[in-house]
Amino acid sequence: MAGFGSATRRRPRTRGRMRSRSGPDRATLGIIGTICAVAGFFTLGIVLGPAAMVCGWLAMNRRWSGPRPLPALIALVLGAIDTVLALTWLTGSGPL
Repeated sequence: MAGFGSATRRRPRTRGRMRSRSGPDRATLGIIGTICAVAGFFTLGIVLGPAAMVCGWLAMNRRWSGPRPLPALIALVLGAIDTVLALTWLTGSGPL
């Protein structure tokens, strides 16, 4: 019983190795969201705007506090602008 926890003291797990690697990481989501937001200004804004907002929000780790990566913040803001412009265009009250 004396040597029960000795292996963890020699080789502790790092934080990065403990999470699953099954999905895209936050940096990739931020870049994808930024690309969706920029492309949404030119075509399919009603689809790409909310997609950019979701990617940006997930890239920010679903919280406002703490350090925010720049591509995630850009994706979130441009996605919101893109969505508002697309909704304005769909309702017919915006410029042609």
